[in-house]
Parts: sequence; C-alpha cells; structure tokens
Amino acid sequence: MIIRAYAPASIGNFAAGFDLLGAAIAPLDGSLWGDVVRAEPAPAPSLTLSGRYAAGLPADPWQNLVLRTYALVREARRAKGEGFPALAFHLEKNLPRSSGLGSSSSSVAATLIACQGILAAAGGEPLSRPELHALAGRAESLVSGAVHLDNVVPALEGGMQLIVPGPSGQPGQPDAAPESRALAWFDDLVLVLAMPAFELPTARSRAVLPRCFPLAATLAFAQNLAGFVHALESGDRELLRRCLRDVLTEPHRASLVPGFRAAQAAALAAGALGCGLSGSGPALFAVAESRPHAGEVAAALQRALGDAGLASETRLCGLDRQGARLLA
Repeated sequence: MIIRAYAPASIGNFAAGFDLLGAAIAPLDGSLWGDVVRAEPAPAPSLTLSGRYAAGLPADPWQNLVLRTYALVREARRAKGEGFPALAFHLEKNLPRSSGLGSSSSSVAATLIACQGILAAAGGEPLSRPELHALAGRAESLVSGAVHLDNVVPALEGGMQLIVPGPSGQPGQPDAAPESRALAWFDDLVLVLAMPAFELPTARSRAVLPRCFPLAATLAFAQNLAGFVHALESGDRELLRRCLRDVLTEPHRASLVPGFRAAQAAALAAGALGCGLSGSGPALFAVAESRPHAGEVAAALQRALGDAGLASETRLCGLDRQGARLLA
C-alpha cells in the first residue's frame, strides 16, 4: 500500500490579514506547485528526499517536518488509545524553504493527508478537520516559533481562508480552537508571484515585529482587514484595491528584502491592484487584472529586483481550490 499526497504553495497574510488570512495558489499553466509526500508501511519510520530543493533540508531526518508531523499524528492517535503504523516517507521537495511560499506548510499538509490516506486504507478512523488544523499549527510552529494557521489551513483546505474565533465557552473562559471560513475571490484576477534568490526565515521576519502594536496601528489593521473581507463578499473591486495592503507588519519587514519598496512601486506603477510580501517574504505577490496585464507586472517586479542585485523567478497563478489531496 503506497499513498502519495500533494499540498500547494500558499500566500500567508495576503497583505491585509497578518496571521489570519491566506490563500492556496496554483500556476495558471495547470502544473502542480507544491510538495509531494509518499508514505507506505515499514518496519520503522524513515525518510528519503528528492526534488529541486531537497539539498537544503536538514541531514537528520527527524529534524525534517515530515517525520516531525508524523510524530505529532502518532502522538495524537496514542492519546486516544489508538495505534498508528510505522511509515517510510519520501518527500519530493518542490518549494524552497524560507521563501514566503508556505514551504513548511506544504510539507506539513502533504504529510497529514498522506497519514489520513494510510488510516483510510487500513479501515481506521481519520483525524477530524479540527484535529488536522491543530496538528498542522503545532507542526508549523516548530519552524516559525509561533502557531499561526494562515498558510497551513489554506494548504489543507484550498482557496482563500480566513481564520476566525472558535465557539466561546462560558463567560470569562477562553474561546475554543480557531476555525476557518472560505472567502470569495475574483477568478479573473491573476496572482503574480516573484521569488528572489534569497532566503528569509520566518523566525527572523517575526523577530523584527514589536511585541505590542500601538492602538492606532491596531485599529488601522482591523479597519483594513474588515474592508478587504467586505470587498470580496460584495464584489467591490475599488475597495479591494484600497485594502490590498499591509498596514501592520510591512513597515517593520520591508527593509529585510533588498529592493522590496522599489519592486512594490514598480508593480503598482504597472497597474497592479496591490503588491506586498508573500507571507513573511522574501517572495512578493501582486494582483493583476488580466493575464496580459500580469505579464507586465511580472516584468516590472523582475526589473526592480534585478536593479537591487537579486535574480528572481516569476509565476502567474490563481487560487488552488482543492488544497491538499491524494494523488493517483
């Protein structure tokens, strides 16, 4: 029994929603852009690697997110008095780490779906969606230093996802684990991804943020995120243009990516509705109104990054509506 699972790249924060908003993405050419995990029963857990970006992963397999996520699944099963078999994994690493493309989330989500496939094939009870989300957040925190679901949930569920509060308990008690809601999106808009040849670990991007934000910045963030959600739900493109921005974290992170401000300005000058860091960077994303227009925006981004001394690749994408899934 061999199970193969795929999970797409993703854009965390999506400009307006720090740690609360994210989108799974798919190239317009129909290709897969994300990690693939193969799993099969074995005498003992193991991991082998392949793919364009395998060379940069830890030499110790138990430091890799695939086996670390597997260990969390096994722990969760044991906590319920249920077993879980030893598995041999193979990771096809197709996303660069520390790229702002949800690389770690892709590995985590593909591993979780592979484990679900193994459970289903053996006639066991799969983990629930809340359990998957909770495990995905814990696994993601092993790399980023904090639990945030804006990449792992879109990678699992697909589409544009907003993280919302879970049901509250009694007054004075904390809310339950957060949940997610899928948001609408304009399917004719094109997401232009620019990936500079540069690594920026998420932990470093989070380290530059203040521990507390001023009240004015917090209110501006809430206003902008609320406007963004309303723009999508009402189909208001002009409001979307106004709210495709990061008023909370970008001022602190912009200097971490050489040429970011110039590239952002170039994309906007080329007519993009908005442009910002993808997740915590260094990848950038811009929103273009058509495929021909997207080519102009991509060229503008590459020129500006090149002027800053950074080679880059670009891809034109839409939303991946499926999220993580089993492959034939």
